[in-house]
Amino acid sequence: MSPKNSSGNPAKQAEQALTVKQQREAKRAEKLAEYQRQVAKRRRTGVMWWIVGGVAALAVVGVVVASIVFQPAPRPSYESGAGTGIEIAGVETFAHETTHVEGVVEYEQTPPAGGPHNQYWLNCAEYSVPQQNEYAVHSLEHGAIWVTYDPELVQGEDLETLRSYMPSSYYILSPHEGMDSAIALSGWNSQLKLDAVDDERIPQFFEEYWRSADVPEPNAVCTGAIDGEGKV
Repeated sequence: MSPKNSSGNPAKQAEQALTVKQQREAKRAEKLAEYQRQVAKRRRTGVMWWIVGGVAALAVVGVVVASIVFQPAPRPSYESGAGTGIEIAGVETFAHETTHVEGVVEYEQTPPAGGPHNQYWLNCAEYSVPQQNEYAVHSLEHGAIWVTYDPELVQGEDLETLRSYMPSSYYILSPHEGMDSAIALSGWNSQLKLDAVDDERIPQFFEEYWRSADVPEPNAVCTGAIDGEGKV
């Protein structure tokens, strides 16, 4: 018996066979096209993730580079008690008594570089306003360097330059009233007055007098006492 819907006509049978073949080829072509679309989609997805990953990696690199480029410059390092007695041009030295007193003291130098002082010291730091002499002088007794400046002459980039000389501790940086120079560096019984923030004697003074072994109370702390107004 002939298959259902088949024709006994050879020409008709050939036409039907051709139609079936075309249908099969069309299906294969459709499957191939779908496969190619899936492959292309996976490729696009892969490229997209490569791009996302690349952008993320670049972002991480950018953060790392920025953290290196824009991080604050490290504080200079001076050696404690390293003074050798060398002469630094312009440095004046004095002989002051060291006693604890109450009230205001009339000092011989402006700013002072030693003498009677309050029983409490000024905590070492940067301050944006002038500080009380009697507290700061006690800090000098502990080996700190007090860097004072005329705020009308030293500001902006000059102040930034002055900051760059400050070590991590045992320093006070503050404006001061009544100065006869732009800058003054004061240690216990020693002082250097300058007119320029790029003077090479600034680090020399720190190297010679910072945490000097010749102060009345070497190695005494410079924290834990008085926080002056305007502490930065």
